[in-house]
Amino acid sequence: MTKSYEVVGIGNAVVDVLAQADDSFLELMGIQKGIMQLVERERGEMLYGSMKERVQAPGGSVANTLAGLGSLGLSTAFIGRVHDDALGRFYADEMEQDGTAFVNAPVPDGELPTSRSMIFVSPDGERSMNTYLGISSELGPEDVSDDVAGRAKLLFLEGYLYDKPKGKDAFERAAKLCRDGGGQAGIALSDPFCVDRHRRDFRRLVKELDFVIGNQQEWTSLYETDDLGSALEQAAADSGLIVCTRSGHDVVLVKGDEEAVVPVNYVTPVDATGAGDQFAAGFLYGYVTGADLATCGRMGCIAAAEVIGHMGPRPEADMKALFKAEGLI
Repeated sequence: MTKSYEVVGIGNAVVDVLAQADDSFLELMGIQKGIMQLVERERGEMLYGSMKERVQAPGGSVANTLAGLGSLGLSTAFIGRVHDDALGRFYADEMEQDGTAFVNAPVPDGELPTSRSMIFVSPDGERSMNTYLGISSELGPEDVSDDVAGRAKLLFLEGYLYDKPKGKDAFERAAKLCRDGGGQAGIALSDPFCVDRHRRDFRRLVKELDFVIGNQQEWTSLYETDDLGSALEQAAADSGLIVCTRSGHDVVLVKGDEEAVVPVNYVTPVDATGAGDQFAAGFLYGYVTGADLATCGRMGCIAAAEVIGHMGPRPEADMKALFKAEGLI
């Protein structure tokens, strides 16, 4: 019997390499603080060599979300592409150990190595990501199995995939398979610069998909306005369900005529890496288990607060216990 999954994710399979660095180091290395930049192989290797006391973990935005969902007990699978090298085998093994099926075997041929992101964490917890996509840039529709995407209750897609034409095709195929099979598909907008690059496609996806998650900068970029209210009004008119996070401020969720505004308890971040990814994990856990909008938002906020309290993009605490303590489950 083919396995069904509660949540399937598709995105870049990236090994996160984290190190602490101050602002003067970022300036010296020409790194823009607080955003994700794509880098070529040579610069990636140079930055990797510059990192002191590196911490390595399987990453990639959607993969981090799946790890959070897996820790909450949901059945999850990840559609991604790694090389059959040391980092690729590490990635596949770690995903499986975290409880998420890594459905595509590491690829033995080809020149491109497994993707990695050099993440420099500043003393204020802000993270500056420098991502070499490597073999992830070759993720294509042939990597999307009918049995995996077509049997997902929920499919979660990563906006970064749109940076490569083959990734875009994989994304579209997975969404169609999922929805044709009776599931729901949604997207994380990923990054304001990603939104700038793919505005037309993303506006179409807001209309076509079942839910869209973004932060304040991503939503205002999408609708080319400084007024968040008008951006969200337009998004809500276009989409089935929209979610807007606002870095320590209230989270807004809108589904048709229903709206929830969820207050956030501000936490001083140790490391902001994974905050959006784990917000998505908490939100999607609520969504897939049938919770109301406000509860979904609260679960997302609790998951985000937990992950920014320590180094690394994946939860360390028992998230279900935290939800229970707040009376959410």
